[in-house]
Amino acid sequence: MIKITSDLVLDESELTLSFVRASGPGGQNVNKVSSAVELRFDVARSPSLPDALKERLKKLAGRRLSDDGVLLIDAHRFRTQGLNRKDALARLVALLQAAAIEPKTRKATRPSRGAREERLQTKRKTSQIKQARRTNISHSD
Repeated sequence: MIKITSDLVLDESELTLSFVRASGPGGQNVNKVSSAVELRFDVARSPSLPDALKERLKKLAGRRLSDDGVLLIDAHRFRTQGLNRKDALARLVALLQAAAIEPKTRKATRPSRGAREERLQTKRKTSQIKQARRTNISHSD
């Protein structure tokens, strides 16, 4: 079980990990060892996630989420399979934690009487400044 938040837990059986060859540093070893990790998580069919979280996750995941609702995380930052596996899981947990935060709903508010009065006062002052400029300009023809 992978703990996402205090009340959200993800079963590891829902994840599919596959190991592939990574590009990048590693010398001759890079052609022999499958150290990169592909983590697949079926968001659409996951019983662990509530529907609202799934919707927020779809927006956050972007291109990492396929059309059929499978999240794909590629981890090839490190040269060892174990570190790449931990990295992929950490990135999944971070993504799920970000999606678990419910956005606050905006409450419509109206400006106070003082704020309206201050705004109008500033407009009057700006208008007077511009009017004063107009009378001071001499047209030389």
